[in-house]
Amino acid sequence: MEREKRPLKETVPGRHRSGAPPPPRVPGRHRGGAAPPVAALAPPPPRVPLRQLFRVASVACGVQFGWALQLSLLTPYVQELGIPHAFASLVWLCGPLSGLIVQPLIGHLSDRSTSSFGRRRPYIVGGAATIGLSVLLVGHSADLGRLLGDPPAGSRHPRAIAVYLLGFWLLDVGNNTTQGPCRALLADLAGKDHRRTRIANAYFSLFMALGNILGFATGSYSGWFTILPFTVTSACSINCANLKSAFLLDIILLIITTYISISSVQEVPLNSSSVAPYSAEGTEEQLNHGQEAFLWELIGSFRYLTLPVWMVLIVTALTWIGWFPFILFDTDWMGREIYRGNPDEGQRYQTGVRMGAFGLMLNSVVLGFTSMVIEKMCRKLGAGLVWGISNILMFFCFVAMLIISYIAKNTDYQSSGLPSVGIVVSALIAFAILGAPLAVTYSIPYAMISSRIESLRLGQGLAMGILNLAIVIPQQLELQLLDCRQINRT
Repeated sequence: MEREKRPLKETVPGRHRSGAPPPPRVPGRHRGGAAPPVAALAPPPPRVPLRQLFRVASVACGVQFGWALQLSLLTPYVQELGIPHAFASLVWLCGPLSGLIVQPLIGHLSDRSTSSFGRRRPYIVGGAATIGLSVLLVGHSADLGRLLGDPPAGSRHPRAIAVYLLGFWLLDVGNNTTQGPCRALLADLAGKDHRRTRIANAYFSLFMALGNILGFATGSYSGWFTILPFTVTSACSINCANLKSAFLLDIILLIITTYISISSVQEVPLNSSSVAPYSAEGTEEQLNHGQEAFLWELIGSFRYLTLPVWMVLIVTALTWIGWFPFILFDTDWMGREIYRGNPDEGQRYQTGVRMGAFGLMLNSVVLGFTSMVIEKMCRKLGAGLVWGISNILMFFCFVAMLIISYIAKNTDYQSSGLPSVGIVVSALIAFAILGAPLAVTYSIPYAMISSRIESLRLGQGLAMGILNLAIVIPQQLELQLLDCRQINRT
């Protein structure tokens, strides 16, 4: 007798068989029409050793070496090329604008890259190559400007300025192209282990500190033109030759650290069948996004951010309102406010700039030490409390710098025109102490975003881009306000 067939169990549309509600719709998923083919996830990779995370993070050293030179030397250099001080901040607008567009876009593309070389590594290599090209343009801008027709004498060098701006823009694009995918790669390798995610970002912060130390030490040394005499030309003075030499050293270090980073891990490439391998999100990622624009996906992602993620973004934005003016004008502040120098008159300004670079080197030493103990502090106090304490410390240091400026302004200097030892030491101490909260800023927000973005099914690359928006939007607003104020003064 034929066995009676049992009817299939009815299921409620829109619900799983377990009765749980379906997961929230995430921007970038298929909408309407036939459902995409579902494929099984690749098995999770073996636990990645910490030493491998350490090597992957090493590219931050080469990237940050160039960034340190950019911070310590380029604001004075643009004024030597003839850009007035009131308009110098306009040049720095390139950074926030490129960060606003480039890093979210690169993060989005790296989440979905099907390159046989891997998802993140092609962008790390491409960003490093862009940085190398950009520092060559910046360092040789005076020579290229003369070659293109700049006059031998004069306070303005329009063609050199044009070459410099091109190189400066590419430098920021390269920085954003490299750092976002590298942090995303660290998050991928750390998986769902929040502790290892914090350690990976602490490694990244440690290498940033090492790059800063090397970069600021290089920027504070004024004798590179004697070691590399070919850098001195008729169009490039001693200060220009020192900058050019420093950037040549940056290219060498960048090549070494990029090779160490990309050769330390073998990424599992995505295939073209819309199936993503195991990632830190623990979900299958669909790659068929041709019907949706990137901007819509980025904006749509904000609808699915939870309150803890929003809190991380808000605190990050408020923190960078304080950090960006310091990063932008730290050595210029030392040259103008403490040493009372002028870029166009004498050597006092350049002496102050080099002393500011030395202060930033001390800052980076403290940054590196703090990076090594951040994980222990987070385990003992909690990441949120550590971040809060660091922001309070940052506030008091900035108040101290205002007091130092007031004292320097109302103090009679020596006959040589140089500030007293006490004023200089106080400024250096403020620079050094700021390294501790800066280390926290470079690591904890990224670790928090990586660990809290998992349930939202957003790629780590896009998550890093969203966090970067919280950094660059305040910077852009600050620069626009500063530009308007300085232009009105002139």
